[in-house]
Amino acid sequence: ELFERDLILEFRGSKMQRRRAKKYAEGVMAQRTGPVMINSDFDDDDMTMLQVPQEAVGFVTGRAGNFLRTIEEEWCTLMFFCEVGNGGRQKDFEKLAIFGSVRGRRGAELKVLSAVDTKVPGYYNKIKDDVIGRDKGKDESGTWGTDTMTFQDDELSYALGKQGGTRKKLERSSGAIVQYVGHNALFSGTRSQRKKAREYMKWLFEQLEGPMYVEGWEERDDCTVVEVPADCIGYVTGARRAALGCIEEEWGVLMFFMNKREEGGGKGRGGSEKLIIFGDRRARRGAELKVMSGVEAKNPGYFTRGVRE
Repeated sequence: ELFERDLILEFRGSKMQRRRAKKYAEGVMAQRTGPVMINSDFDDDDMTMLQVPQEAVGFVTGRAGNFLRTIEEEWCTLMFFCEVGNGGRQKDFEKLAIFGSVRGRRGAELKVLSAVDTKVPGYYNKIKDDVIGRDKGKDESGTWGTDTMTFQDDELSYALGKQGGTRKKLERSSGAIVQYVGHNALFSGTRSQRKKAREYMKWLFEQLEGPMYVEGWEERDDCTVVEVPADCIGYVTGARRAALGCIEEEWGVLMFFMNKREEGGGKGRGGSEKLIIFGDRRARRGAELKVMSGVEAKNPGYFTRGVRE
């Protein structure tokens, strides 16, 4: 709490929370007069230090610091360039300190690395061992880590999607942090989150080769299946998948129609297709009801026939 008349900033919380808050406030104020000096006392298991090539510093900072501020807001972190100990500044690199939770720091770090690799191609490959191994097992589940995949040029554009839409829905539906650095996809999160992200990515690419089916979906706890009648599939999907895409964006889910290749789908008269929805329980339910509403508008009574108050 800031008492403006007395110019006093007051911190309330646990001893560690107060210590961190005081440290962050001192760092923010120190930026006004020059580079922030950091020593070993600054790390309370809440700091990630990333070296940024000098030629990418301006790009990462953005005009008036806007890019860094955007990342801070997205991932609930505090970030600033600093000097460590008495070593002074290096000519080739600047040190970027990122403060926050394990997840927040990771999301911010990978976003910065993605920008750096755009400006200095290949930089990630030089430090990837440090990046992948960072904070391993340091979450409450003890399974935190990072998995990677490598893409070709044409695969990367598909995995990214229009305005990053595919990456975002993979991230929200799986719960993992999904970021692309150069031609590499990095999945950070708990073991189960990373497994989901890899599976969802694999299924996205399998759709390019033809109809696909998720074996054992009945036993999974991360999906819901809706039977959509054949005469409603186009309506639910929309032109160029626009309607499904809007539902995915609104609820943070991943959705696609599935059928076994030998069955060839159910688009004949009176048939239906299975629409599978991936995400957390609330998101899946929201998307499911939205789809059911669309089907009901096109085919009145399909879901509600016989339903009583």
